[in-house]
Amino acid sequence: MKAMYFFVLVLLVNAVFSQESRTDKWQNDLAFYQKELQKRHIDVYHKIDKQSFENELNLIYSTVENRTDWEIVVELMRLTRKIGDGHTSVSLANWETHYFPIEVKKISDQWRVVKVSEEYASVLGATLTKIDGKPIQEIEQELSAVAQFVENEHSEVVRIGENLPLSELLYAMRITKRTDEAQFQFVTDAGKELNLVLKPLSQSELKSQKYKELKIGVPGIEKPDIPDFDFLWFTQVEGTAITYIRFDSYPSFEEMMPFAEKLVGFIMQSQSRQVIIDLRNNGGGDLYIGLIMANALNMVDGIDWKNGVYILSGCITFSAGASNVALFRELLNAKIVGMPTGSNPTGYQDMDAFDLPYSTLRITYSKRLFRIQETATEGVQPDFFIDYSWDSYANGVDNVLSELLSILKQ
Repeated sequence: MKAMYFFVLVLLVNAVFSQESRTDKWQNDLAFYQKELQKRHIDVYHKIDKQSFENELNLIYSTVENRTDWEIVVELMRLTRKIGDGHTSVSLANWETHYFPIEVKKISDQWRVVKVSEEYASVLGATLTKIDGKPIQEIEQELSAVAQFVENEHSEVVRIGENLPLSELLYAMRITKRTDEAQFQFVTDAGKELNLVLKPLSQSELKSQKYKELKIGVPGIEKPDIPDFDFLWFTQVEGTAITYIRFDSYPSFEEMMPFAEKLVGFIMQSQSRQVIIDLRNNGGGDLYIGLIMANALNMVDGIDWKNGVYILSGCITFSAGASNVALFRELLNAKIVGMPTGSNPTGYQDMDAFDLPYSTLRITYSKRLFRIQETATEGVQPDFFIDYSWDSYANGVDNVLSELLSILKQ
């Protein structure tokens, strides 16, 4: 009899929960969002005070019933940006998203098409000027308030570019007029206006596309045929005593140790006097793994330790990558060349995440406060500022690396 009573009770409880409305579920998610951030984040109210945060969250909470899921997400992204650190964000990793088959990058103050589906190859290199009739300057301004993983003005530009092709976001923000297509307007360098109606694609459809892409490089630097990692490799600059290290991401501790030993052996055998460590495309990882490389390099007496170590940085240099730029400057007496990093060397870092129960949105947050620079700056500031030039980029030339090599070869 007791077993039967328990069974009926379970059915009643399940029935109650199953009757929970969409509004209830979203509101529970929003309450969970605040509770977990307060519990997990090292200092969630370091920039926005608690009362202001709760006022804005309550406004979202009270309007859930009248908003679509994506409209709720947009408002939650807007609020999360106000927390004020690039590791505390609303991630769409668990959501089905669709992107227009195009990638843009802001170069020489214009949004240039740097990658596009072969079907639309005519716009490669052109400037994006409008989407569904709205000027790109207005779109950029609107996206700047909701773009996630933003630490400073430099990473903001990168994240805006990443969001420009995101169909659901553009529609929820009333930038596009339909969910299944949008009109993109471009202008070529010759002044010709091009209008294309693009359709958004799923992640699997995007992977199956063939693309045309602008790639840049310099003569004399070639990726090894069989590198240890696609994201971390080294080579000698042809005709010089310079070792170039491409450092886009981090291997494990166990993998970095033998890599660092091999690097040291290569530098000693090639008798390199100068070293360039390129972190311009390093989006982060474990900064302590980067210190293994610094420790290994420090063993090589043949390097010109007064004037021979250079670090390349840029707006995509984020999180641990930015920390390593700052630390390499101190530990290796390195000079930094390029643009400020997209992450701040003094700020909230060390990211973790949790998922909201109903929507499954992934919320990332900062667990630590790092003080890698005594003076807080908007990104690690280079010793020599060199930005990408469109004239060079359009011709496949990495002018930043090219200019540095010209200096070193003098």
